[in-house]
Amino acid sequence: MKLLRHLAVLAFAAGTAIAQAATIGYIYVGPEKDYGYNTSMDVGRKFVEKNIPGTKTLHVENIPETAEVEKVMERMIKQGGASIIFATSYGYLDYAIALGKKYPKVAFLHAGGLKTSDNVGTYWANSDDAMYLAGMAAGAVSKSGKLGFIAAFPIPQVVRSINAFTLGAQAMNPNATTTVVWTGGWLQPPKEAEATNSLADAGIDVIGEQVDSPMTIAQTAEKRGIYMVGKDVDVSKLAPKAVLTGASWNWGPTMLKLTKEIQAGKWKPSHVRGDLKDGTVVLDPFGPAVPEAVRKTVLAKKEDILKDKFIVWSGPMTGQDGKAILQAGTRMPMEQLESMNFFVKGVVGTVQ
Repeated sequence: MKLLRHLAVLAFAAGTAIAQAATIGYIYVGPEKDYGYNTSMDVGRKFVEKNIPGTKTLHVENIPETAEVEKVMERMIKQGGASIIFATSYGYLDYAIALGKKYPKVAFLHAGGLKTSDNVGTYWANSDDAMYLAGMAAGAVSKSGKLGFIAAFPIPQVVRSINAFTLGAQAMNPNATTTVVWTGGWLQPPKEAEATNSLADAGIDVIGEQVDSPMTIAQTAEKRGIYMVGKDVDVSKLAPKAVLTGASWNWGPTMLKLTKEIQAGKWKPSHVRGDLKDGTVVLDPFGPAVPEAVRKTVLAKKEDILKDKFIVWSGPMTGQDGKAILQAGTRMPMEQLESMNFFVKGVVGTVQ
């Protein structure tokens, strides 16, 4: 564990004012080199370290979303001298808020939560626009109109991705459906391979995903001769024939901005959100299987999104049960978006 190496050389600095923070802790739920979600967070960490001279970072990987994360955060504060903590996994939020009460001079930044406190803020980005665009490519390339989606847990951020992917596919093929398979874990390579093969056996020819590492799904799809849409990091080098495109993160600028605000004493806990417009989310390059005409259509829609001419989460929108979710001309409010617990029409599966 890399933290231990750092702790041996860093001076105790608990109680340091947030405005003078020089040591930052990062906690990952999976391996930093998973070539997915945790890699994207670690790239952000390195960006901060590179762009704020003198700033040191600590990072610990494979920490579950249990009370163990609270112990790790406290060690970073008491022994490592961290006065900023990036808690990068969804299940860390309540532990960060609890520990924040004990260490009021430490700033906690949580990825994706919808709760704040006096010294806990959140950061996240709307990747739904990019997933919608990737879904367009998937819907256009699919010959069967049957898509799949392999995901870890039915948390709002994942449900949003599934719905956005499906809505994008239906923009190109109104009859497209998305069958969802839950793996029950952020990193479950055997289950991810099994799910990919099961979906391929069922005639599904394009798979979206939101697990921590897309490697297994991408490489299994490549072997099966089907396609996939990536998430978190561009995985086209891992499966060049299978990858159509994807939605990747670019956390560095957001992490840098928040860190500078804290160090300058100007930070106030809030929900900071990025998107395709500010570059926190990136639509990955197209793979060779995406025809030129489809690329132009997708990129034209991207321009509409960037110019606010098209809003993914606007009505009319119909739920999986056929009931209206949004009326025409209505935009979904942030609270409803970030607590999403329903599927749109065309998704096959349950939110459970």
